[in-house]
Amino acid sequence: MELLLDLLRSVVYGVIEGITEWLPISSTGHMILAEQVLKFSFDEAFMSMFRVVIQLGAILAVLVLYWKKLWPFCADNGRDTGFAKHLRWPVVRLWCKIVVACVPAAVLGFLLDDWLDAHLYNGVVVAIMLIVYGAAFILIERRPRVPATTKLNRITYKQALLVGAWQVLAMIPGTSRSGATIVGGLLCGMSRPCASQFTFFLAIPVMAGASGLKVVKYLAEGSVFTLAEVLALVVGCVVAFLVSMAAIRFLMGYVKKHTFTAFGWYRIALGLVVLGIWALQTYVLV
Repeated sequence: MELLLDLLRSVVYGVIEGITEWLPISSTGHMILAEQVLKFSFDEAFMSMFRVVIQLGAILAVLVLYWKKLWPFCADNGRDTGFAKHLRWPVVRLWCKIVVACVPAAVLGFLLDDWLDAHLYNGVVVAIMLIVYGAAFILIERRPRVPATTKLNRITYKQALLVGAWQVLAMIPGTSRSGATIVGGLLCGMSRPCASQFTFFLAIPVMAGASGLKVVKYLAEGSVFTLAEVLALVVGCVVAFLVSMAAIRFLMGYVKKHTFTAFGWYRIALGLVVLGIWALQTYVLV
């Protein structure tokens, strides 16, 4: 019976991950709310790893939806024309920019991963970051601007590095990786669709690396996966994949006609809710 309940909880977590990973509203803030209701039977070591590894399903959705834009090799035409002739160079250059953008977060993430979990994963920090970036979206969208970069192949290495610097800020829980990178992209002169797509692509190496790091640390500490834990991970990843497919399509359609202002107000409201829950647990239910 407990296994069935854990699998149902994994479904809910997968839905939350699939929606909040791509919409700039913070998956961590929603996870904190979910954890008030959904209590897995697993220990905290597994749950710390589970919250990150479930992102693999979301990554797969990006690969499926944008495979043609991300695959750097040409179809084999049956002629031996050399390796370089089989490369789609615009895609190769795009991947180079993705790598450049990932370097800051990759380095600091490896060094600070455990410290961030220990010191910043709490309701106050999450609530503050939800509200701060919510206000940032509102202020940016109120400022009239004409985006200079509307296509992925027009993104410069300088823009990629600046977006990567913004991605570092997403290491603070409650910021939202997509929220930070989209804000960075908008401030760098990208259009909303361009900034959103680049954010999706940045997620592939960053989230894959973070998931791999969590699994390695989990196993290095002597932990062993049980059958129930494996099933929970698989269910969560599958649900996250299916929901991410819909969430990404929704966001790309939405930003072509609307601003990010609504997401800003939503973040502020959610931040106030998270702050209220923290205050209730800290000062009332003690």
